[in-house]
Amino acid sequence: FAARAFSLSASYDSAIATWFTKELGEESPVVTRVYKPEFPLKYGCNPHQKPAGISSLLNSNLPFTVLNGTPGYINLLDAANAWLLVKELREATGLAAASSFKHVSPAGAAVAVPLTDVECAAYEVTPEAAAKLTPSALAYLRARNADPMCSFGDYAAVSDIVDEDTALILKKEVSDGIVAPGYTPEALEILKSKKGGKFIVLEAKVDFKPDSVEYREVYGMTFCQKRNDVVITKDHMTKNVVTKGGLSALSEDAIRDMIVASICVKYTQSNSVGFAKDGMMVGVGAGQQSRVDCVKLAGRKVTTWYLRQHPKVLGLQFKQGVKRQDRVNARVRYIEGDFTDEERTRWEAQFETVPEPLTTAEKDEFMKQATGVTISSDAFFPFRDSIDHASKVGVSYVAQPGGSVQDPQVTQCCDDYGMVMSFTSVRLFHH
Repeated sequence: FAARAFSLSASYDSAIATWFTKELGEESPVVTRVYKPEFPLKYGCNPHQKPAGISSLLNSNLPFTVLNGTPGYINLLDAANAWLLVKELREATGLAAASSFKHVSPAGAAVAVPLTDVECAAYEVTPEAAAKLTPSALAYLRARNADPMCSFGDYAAVSDIVDEDTALILKKEVSDGIVAPGYTPEALEILKSKKGGKFIVLEAKVDFKPDSVEYREVYGMTFCQKRNDVVITKDHMTKNVVTKGGLSALSEDAIRDMIVASICVKYTQSNSVGFAKDGMMVGVGAGQQSRVDCVKLAGRKVTTWYLRQHPKVLGLQFKQGVKRQDRVNARVRYIEGDFTDEERTRWEAQFETVPEPLTTAEKDEFMKQATGVTISSDAFFPFRDSIDHASKVGVSYVAQPGGSVQDPQVTQCCDDYGMVMSFTSVRLFHH
């Protein structure tokens, strides 16, 4: 009783102090923040990190409601970032959006753009079925297929109400959970039955407004900063086109892809770059110390995404009973081709007939058709090497903040390759 009494009186004092803190801003002599424990977590990032829990600010609510399952520490970090990403994509493009998160970075993100017949074949959906997909289902199908190997065990986010079509796509994928603004009754029942009833379903509160200043404690230090609430819009992509041809060289589809890629890297661990095409991410390079290494990492994913559409990859004949994720992994390894002897034996056992190798010459020839890809970077390109490498995977459009002493060199490099580049003037580091 004594603890409750002191806690109650302290909460009143803290509420008053917090009000003064907000009014005084940087001039406040003390910052007071009081947290209300909401629910415990099994553990933190790792099993040995106990205790762990989730709290809300006093007199405030959490941004999500748990409808099913028991979310973990990393699940909730994924959910927060994934939800903000799709929310901003929806606002910026006017299209239903989805993302697929792993370890607090997106493996994929997309808006609802119709699929080509070749994409349908690569994503294992018939053109007839694809034509009937709702926008939410289409967006998640694209997001999941940006990098389906990395999306294994993802946390999904959808900008719109989750319908039965979207739930049925999720039902067949290995996934930990989803966050969305709502669910139809049919969709919720499908999702609640997934993973033996343990699939995590969070409902986002669309009217939730976080404080403008955010805090984080690390090793006895409390960091604070204004939230990165910059809203990426079409204007960022069109106000400063610095390459030959200027604004007239940008199509509406290119502007859309610039927005998609830029919002994606805003929620990707830095350093980061992202490649987009046809409204979806096709390669995300996260958390590298060197920007050109980000480009190489993400560029390899772009190459894999393209080569999944190669006729020899589409023609692979799997044995009956090979699981969906095993087919995904087998296609990627076929494209990569660098098997050990032991691995090759196990890989070949999945097919009716052993496939002929996909040769380097065949890959190079197929990649010559790559074009129309957009790259966005969370900070400026310090050298032209990133652009040189991006040219190998079909990049036609570049979005970056600019601001480097090497901007003229990088601009000339883009002109050399016939790329169109926009300076957005917004750095998007995320840590």
